[in-house]
Formats: sequence, C-alpha cells, structure tokens
Amino acid sequence: MQYLIHHLLSQSAAKHPHSEALVAKNNRLSYQDMAEQVASVAGSLRELGINRGDRIAIFLPPDVTLPLAIFATAQASAVFVPIHHGMFPDQVSHILNDCGAVALITDAMRLVQIQNILPEISTLKFTIVDSPDDTPDAPDALKTYSWKSLCNHQPSPIDLCIEKDLAAILYTSGSTGRPKGVMLSHANVLAGAEIVSDYLHLSSADRLLAALPLSFDAGLNQLTTAVLQGATTVMLSFRFGREIVTQLVEEKITGLAGVPSLWSLLAQPSSGLGKQPIPHLRYITNTGGAMPQTVLRQLQEQLPSTDIVLMYGLTEAFRSTYLPADELEARPTSMGKPIPNTEILVINESGKRCAPGEIGELVHHGPTVSLGYWGHPDLTANVLRPHPDPPPSHPNHILVCYSGDLVRQDEEGFLYFIGRRDNQIKSAGFRISPTEVEDVLCEVAPLRQAAVVGVPDPILGQHLIAFAIPEENAGDLNAIEVLADCTAKMPRHMVPKQIHFVDELPMTSSGKVNYPALREQLSSN
Repeated sequence: MQYLIHHLLSQSAAKHPHSEALVAKNNRLSYQDMAEQVASVAGSLRELGINRGDRIAIFLPPDVTLPLAIFATAQASAVFVPIHHGMFPDQVSHILNDCGAVALITDAMRLVQIQNILPEISTLKFTIVDSPDDTPDAPDALKTYSWKSLCNHQPSPIDLCIEKDLAAILYTSGSTGRPKGVMLSHANVLAGAEIVSDYLHLSSADRLLAALPLSFDAGLNQLTTAVLQGATTVMLSFRFGREIVTQLVEEKITGLAGVPSLWSLLAQPSSGLGKQPIPHLRYITNTGGAMPQTVLRQLQEQLPSTDIVLMYGLTEAFRSTYLPADELEARPTSMGKPIPNTEILVINESGKRCAPGEIGELVHHGPTVSLGYWGHPDLTANVLRPHPDPPPSHPNHILVCYSGDLVRQDEEGFLYFIGRRDNQIKSAGFRISPTEVEDVLCEVAPLRQAAVVGVPDPILGQHLIAFAIPEENAGDLNAIEVLADCTAKMPRHMVPKQIHFVDELPMTSSGKVNYPALREQLSSN
C-alpha cells in the first residue's frame, strides 16, 4: 500500500529495479540504486537526530542529489523544503528562518554563497554538503556532514508518518509581503501524481525532462509522476533553447513540462527545434500562465506529431484544469476542464455559482487542496474556506481553495482565464510579490517610495514596471544603473523592465498605493 511519498520509490524499485530512474549528465541511477541511496540517507538523518515533522531545506542545483534528498527527507519522516537554486542569500535566509529549518542540504558552491547568513538561523542544527571533499568547510560552530558520508548507513526504521502529515513546504509569493510556504501533505502530493499521470497516460516507458525547478509544484510533480510509474527523470540545467533540444534528442525524451518563457525560448530559430525530427516526444505541457498564441502556433508547426496539453493550477491547490490535446484546435485560449477527481466552481461576489459567460472567482475542491500557509493561519483562512455550495451528502465544513483568479465558463464547461483579483504578478512562470521588489528598489537607491505593477507581455505573461519617488536629495537618478544594482539583490525575473521616476503616486482613500490607477496610466500611454 502506498500512502507516503517514498512509497512511490519503493514500489517502483520492486517492480523495475534495473530501469533507469535518474539521469544528470553522465550520472545515471537505476531504481534499485536510487532506493538504496535514499534509504541510507534517511537512516543517517534519523541518526543525526531528525524527528517526525522536522523541516529540512534543500538548496541544490538540478542534479541527481536533489531528488535523492527530497525522497530521503520524506523517508526520514521529515518535511522537505526545496529552495530554487538561483535564489540570493537574503531570500534563502527568509525561507530558512520562516520554516524553522533544522537542517540544510546544499552543495559546496552555494554553501560559500550563504555562509554569512547561516549563523542567523537559530533553528539550524547542521548542514549536509554535496561536495567532492569528505569534510567540506562550513561556518564555525555549525556541524557539517558530507552527502557521501550519509550514503553508507543502514536504512531508516519503520515509517512514523500517516498520509495527512505535512510532507513539503513550497515557497511562493503572494500579492503582498515576502514568499509564504504552502504546506502539502503526503496525500496531496500522491493525489497530484496519480491524477496527472492518469490524464497524461504516463507509463514506465516514459522519459521526462525536468526543465522546471523542483521547488515549483509542477516541477515536483514531474518527478513524482515519473517515480510513480517507474519512468525516467532527466535532470537539466540550461541557459539556451538549443540545450533543451539537444537533451530531447539525445535522451529520447517523451514528455516535457514548461512555462511560457521556456516555450518562447524553444520557439526561437536558434534553438534548433523543428530542424530535426524528435519522434519520441509524445507530449508537452504548459503551466505558469497562458501560452502566447504566436508561440503556440510555432510549436504546433515545429512539433506536428507531439500532443500539446495546456494546464492551469496554483500552488495552494496544485493543478485545477487541463485542456486535452484534441480540444486545442477548437479552443486554443481555454484553460480546459477540471482535472480528474476535482470539482471546479466559478463563484460570483454574492457567493453563488456563475452562469455561463459570467466572470467569477475560480474555486477548487478536491484531494490536492493544500494544508494552507506555514505560520499564517489568517492568510490560510482567507484562501481555504467552506464549500460555497456543498452537495447534500457532504458536511458543511469541507474546505475549498479560493484561487483569487477570475475566470469565465462557457456553455460546454470549458474555462477561460480573465485576470487576478489582487496585485500579484506572474512572470516567466514565477509568482512575484510587488512588495518584495519594491523593498529591494528602495534598498539599492535613494527612493522615498516605490510601486511595482505587472503589464501584459506576449512572452513572459507579464513583465514588471516600477514607479518610484526619489528622495529630495537624491539628485539625478539613472534608471539603468538602479536596475543593474537590483540584479545583485534578486533574480532577473524579479527585476523591473523599466522605472518611471515620479513626484507622487496615486493613492486610495485609505492611504494605500492605487495599483489599478498605475496600470491604467500605463495602458493609456
């Protein structure tokens, strides 16, 4: 019986012991190899004092150690907290402090980058470093172990968790404040793996290219669906589209999930997509925002024998809808219909179901609805609320996820995305908090106040525009220089495309920045 995340691995190792499980460059692990390493590391974590429910942060590049660390943490009855490999020290510090990480698994390069912030993490007991050296350097007074040394211990004892236990915390930005941790149970993760592998018809013959970070819900799901079916996961770090195409061909990839910016990269002539046959690529899936129609048409031309499956989801409830490939020609702008075992409602301002064509908020009910936000019961209560129209056979206390996304549904039940209720920005598949970007702008330049909005972008979904009020003695500020300074403080997807220096910002009657007015100002120019 499989009810915990690592049960997916033990089951596939029993069924397909010699099948390829993980690939990264020249490193290839069979399911038997993967299961043995995971069990050894899990046993080591228990010996080091990891208890049920302890949070273990994983800050690693997309290599074989990353999925091993995820499954080992689960098998040790702990909670894995994957951190995007490109995050800056301040962002890593926020996540470690926020989740109360007891341990950190990282590599030697990233350990150097973040060593100054580690003494500030009061809950951190030790680090584990994936390094060629058996005794990697670490900050004084912080115990450090090598990943290799953990691979030589006895397997972990019996499971301590049940399916409702917390398994993972995925950090995602909201409309305000710093990133929040979305809590996923073992049951949430397993349900997502089973549902997606069902409608994508995955099998042990599939080979999935992991181009999305495992800190994304969709990236994590690619790994868990592959392990569920005994398929192969090929890890990938890339900068150029041609690197993805090379892996598609050389590794005979059958499935690839991406966000709009990745598809735009692949659609460029320099990627080489369409210049050679890729007969093994059975399907591609899109998430993280609507795929631009021009890019969609290019992909259809370049991959004529590949199914294109459009999907919509949110970290708080994982995946909500998908558009089957055979519906794409008829309705290319649709989000599709609910995924299996899921109810999707469109609710108006009065809390009633919308009529076809009426715009309302998408509400998700099903087994992938998360446990809420770590350490934020008030925010959790705002997103996870009682079912607005429960069936007679269900109790009234069933919780559903209010997405904050405005949609409409046609007469046939197909959904179409309209926009966001709040000011959250979604760019290149990343969900970005304007407040976090505004804080960095005011840190790198003498600004009295800043406001950041998202504007439509045919490639990224949205790009960022900043408005800023300079301090009185700031002198003449150079927008290009300010943006260049921002790149040292945050990832490029968070850096605004432009800054407009202004004397004042539009305000609401309650004294808050009027973000809709800023967007209207941009649209009227």
